[in-house]
Amino acid sequence: MPYEVRRDFIGYGANPPDPQWPGGAKLAVNFVINYEEGSEPSIALGDGYTENGLTESYGVRQVTKGRDLAAEGMFEYGSRVGFWRLTRLFQERGLPLTIFGCALALEQNPEAAAAIRAAGYDVCSHGWRWVKHFELSEAEEREHIARAVASIERTTGEKPAGWYCRYGPSENTRRLVIEHGGFLYDSDYYGEELPFWLTVEGQGHLVVPYSLTNNDGKYAGWMGTGDQWFSYIRDAFDMLLAEGRAGRPKMMSVGLHQRLIGHPARAMGLQRVLDHMMQQKDIWIARRLDIARHWAATHPYSGRGLNE
Repeated sequence: MPYEVRRDFIGYGANPPDPQWPGGAKLAVNFVINYEEGSEPSIALGDGYTENGLTESYGVRQVTKGRDLAAEGMFEYGSRVGFWRLTRLFQERGLPLTIFGCALALEQNPEAAAAIRAAGYDVCSHGWRWVKHFELSEAEEREHIARAVASIERTTGEKPAGWYCRYGPSENTRRLVIEHGGFLYDSDYYGEELPFWLTVEGQGHLVVPYSLTNNDGKYAGWMGTGDQWFSYIRDAFDMLLAEGRAGRPKMMSVGLHQRLIGHPARAMGLQRVLDHMMQQKDIWIARRLDIARHWAATHPYSGRGLNE
């Protein structure tokens, strides 16, 4: 039977598996930088409008015709300034990072791509461009996946092991990712706190879920200060760690955007989060690739996916 995306309201249920995180850790934490700047819809790329998503002008389209130079500058800030501020925070603490990289965006800044490669960050493909995959035809999406993989391999030296769409996948995305081959996992799911297997086209496929909740996208909505974001992420971390210590270890994804949390006042909130987490001894801050590899080795595909 052709693969069809199915809804699953049960998941692991009341007794999720023990992930057996390395070193007996009670919580695995993965920080993700979404590297999107330079791949977003723009007049220069022939899209007919300027994207302003997740910027200071998010939701306010003041320029209705032609280029929005203000929004363009806000995106460029992320690549020119935010990327370096954020990566310094992690490098100063010796912490790993995952990059959700839009291929065209990485092409626009070879220095940043080289820094990602030198630091050993894993790159999960965030698409060829920062566009809505559910608006693409199947043929267009297939082409975007192939172009993204080839481009990321050129800029970073390695093919991406994971896949994650902007906002949400199409009904074809997972099948096309597997059809292309070479991916260990995708992260196009928000309904779980542990990785899980699916059966797609007769083979096992790993899903490592992501979160828009523990995410700096809150700054484009109701949240205003670094202290607010710190307390929000800290509370999520503290609850998950307490649950892990009580016998139910989980995974926590923290999503970052260079043009949002890369600004100084917001980056202070991230700095506080990192320092708070590093005070704990039984956590595993890891790359997404390492989490996927650990799950595949510790809980290998059994011949049945979670919702079968």
